[in-house]
Amino acid sequence: MSTVLHISASPRGEASESLAIARTFLDTYRETHPEDEVVTFDLWDGTLPEFGPAAAAAKMELFAGRQPSSDAWDAVIRTFERFDAADKYLFSVPMWNSTVPYILKQFIDVVSQPGMLFSFDPAQGYTGLLKGKKAAVIYTSAVYGDGLPPSFGADFQRPYLDNWLRWAGVKDITDVQFRPDLVTATGDEDRATAHDQARDIAKNF
Repeated sequence: MSTVLHISASPRGEASESLAIARTFLDTYRETHPEDEVVTFDLWDGTLPEFGPAAAAAKMELFAGRQPSSDAWDAVIRTFERFDAADKYLFSVPMWNSTVPYILKQFIDVVSQPGMLFSFDPAQGYTGLLKGKKAAVIYTSAVYGDGLPPSFGADFQRPYLDNWLRWAGVKDITDVQFRPDLVTATGDEDRATAHDQARDIAKNF
């Protein structure tokens, strides 16, 4: 049995395009993988710890070769373990100001810890420690779209998250893109295509 962790970065509930596509993905996944477990981590539900001064100081303790001990660091460990317990990841990611929502960046900052998500060698650099995992990502944006002029925005959303996943060791990555979903004459058609793609990916995920 495998566990799929849906990491939701949208706070818009039923109004969210990324969450709607995620529901299609997960409904199909449950139908085609009835033995697997699906868990959702809503990044807006209040359980994601902040990564402030106490947690940053604890991280520097690790780099200095000491074992940190604090409530802030315990919260970091619990969050990473929640993330690492899954075999597969589904991210639903709307575009905010050309990149990912700040809550997703907060999540990344919390779980990206030495000895957990990555190791570092002065001669070889970073090595991602998330081995044998796979990820599917749903990207949406209201205005930005491939091929549109710069006045419609830029994409720092997909390159950022894709690079982070690969840096962390996740090499099997696939995505669904529905963008733009607002300034387009083919919104209904593009939406249907995105949902179809989500179903197809989920069947073999």
